[in-house]
Amino acid sequence: MSKINETMMQYFEWYLPPDCKLWEKVRTQASYLETIGITSIWLPPAYKCIGGKNDTGYAVYDLYDLGEFDQKGSIETKYGTKQEYIDAIKTLKGNGLSVIADIVFNHRMGADDKEEVMATEEMVNNRNVDISEPKLIEAWTKYNFDARNNKYSDFKWNWTHFHGVDWDEKAKKKGVFKFYGKHWDNDVDKENGNYDYLMGCDIDFNNVDVSDELIKWGKWYLDTTNIDEFRLDAVKHIRADFLEKWLKTLRDQTGKELPAVGEYWTTNLISLQNYIKETDGVMKLFDVPLHYNFFNASNSGGNFDMRTILDNSLVKANPDMAVTFVDNHDTQPGQSLFSWVQDWFKPLAYAIILLRKAGLPCIFYGDYYGIPHDNIQGKKDILERLIMARKYFAYGDLRDYFDHPNIIGWTLSGDYEHTDSGMAVVMSDGAGGAKQMNVGMRLANSILYDCTGNLKETVYVDSEGNGIFYCNGGSVSVWIKKENIYE
Repeated sequence: MSKINETMMQYFEWYLPPDCKLWEKVRTQASYLETIGITSIWLPPAYKCIGGKNDTGYAVYDLYDLGEFDQKGSIETKYGTKQEYIDAIKTLKGNGLSVIADIVFNHRMGADDKEEVMATEEMVNNRNVDISEPKLIEAWTKYNFDARNNKYSDFKWNWTHFHGVDWDEKAKKKGVFKFYGKHWDNDVDKENGNYDYLMGCDIDFNNVDVSDELIKWGKWYLDTTNIDEFRLDAVKHIRADFLEKWLKTLRDQTGKELPAVGEYWTTNLISLQNYIKETDGVMKLFDVPLHYNFFNASNSGGNFDMRTILDNSLVKANPDMAVTFVDNHDTQPGQSLFSWVQDWFKPLAYAIILLRKAGLPCIFYGDYYGIPHDNIQGKKDILERLIMARKYFAYGDLRDYFDHPNIIGWTLSGDYEHTDSGMAVVMSDGAGGAKQMNVGMRLANSILYDCTGNLKETVYVDSEGNGIFYCNGGSVSVWIKKENIYE
């Protein structure tokens, strides 16, 4: 069987309800998702958080509790029980899907008890500047996990395992408090002077006990769940060499490839390139600059220069290391990195990430199923058409026609392994129009139709592979040979 293009799906959005039964849902959807062309599923963080059943998964309390112990008000997490999680992974893998676990290492929240610690208060927007003398604060830093009762690990966290916190219980004051004798790590992002500290109890990766425990946990997690890949959260706040060591150690211990993608949130391409170099290429990165290109284009009222849509993106500079996406749980309305790509532009953006050769595209659950919390309708139909076009037809040599500020296009010539493969894609952020393009000799003397359903006419490709391909205003059309695949 010929190899198909890889397509990843982020299988959650921020506002799923506490009883969403996500592990059950993804298990029942596994076969269908594989059929349309999804090859890997990114599942949300599976461990117990400060909010128990109400928590999306990023305010980590206990990494060893995958919905098994009565902690933080419930046994199950927002998404279900440990057994449901493991069953879902088994079914996904049984359907040929690779499973990606979301790993949140940067911080801990919801401590069981507090301790008196000497600390200095830092300037919030420049963490290199102390704004107080060392003083005694009360920090919530003791994690005993009594309900788990040492099962899987007897490691207890205390203030020595952290750099600092954002709350002094003694003074009832919010701020950034660095523990006396500690220093923020240097090989982190330079925003706010030093962006080691993000939230909660900031983990000290210089502490050998911490480093050893997290490697031990990683091995336990792999043995327990049998997941295939990692999505690493907030990597710009974590010293780069720790994550490099963590991934390389687990790969050595298990003999598995364990591909990984990191979330380094910046529009600065140089920062992304430097991070890839610093970590010896152990993980891909999400293409945040490309997301902002989409965001800006969608908000420009047709005045964006579409010839520049890929400029300064990771997928253009380093395609093998880029995971491309349109939106995610942080950019959706109401979230911390809110930068929602407008509705009309979504199909254009998804065509760009799905129907080109470079990068690994990631589909967002909220775009596919919708986000009821904000009355956002899902785009299941158009997304499936594009995903299936990627699966069956997006092969061969790429030729770009980025020669007009509004109307751009490209063609793929197809290959011998994928029957009738090859395509022409044309889109406009302004008025509709047409573009003469060459699709190559494999599609010469054939009739192509628009698989998006946006245009009903067909296009004849001449004996040289040339055709005139159309699109509507603010729209995309994808011209392929076979119609019956979508019926």
